[in-house]
Amino acid sequence: VQPVESGGGLVQAGGSLRVSCRISGIITSEFNSRIMGWYRQAPGKQRELVATITRLSATNYADSVKGRFTISRDNANKRLHLQMNSLKPEDTAVYYCNSDTQDLYWGQGTQVTVSS
Repeated sequence: VQPVESGGGLVQAGGSLRVSCRISGIITSEFNSRIMGWYRQAPGKQRELVATITRLSATNYADSVKGRFTISRDNANKRLHLQMNSLKPEDTAVYYCNSDTQDLYWGQGTQVTVSS
């Protein structure tokens, strides 16, 4: 089971980006049974959980991104998205998707860089 993240890039502070994740090697029901999440890892720091979403789209966010980021999922196509608005330099990190229990392989991630 391999997540493939995409959509990162370089943006100025205050800008927006949308990152996406496609899960391959898993059937739809297995995807739907999982609470999915976005994680990020900044240079020199541990990987942290940013947001989670249940099958029925109940969401939860880290305090640092609450009100700025929106997580969503497309169950039919096994995709996960993260809309990031009002980006700050401290949001700079590699962004990954995985389940809330981290039972999938980690993908390559997608780099998000926010310049001041």
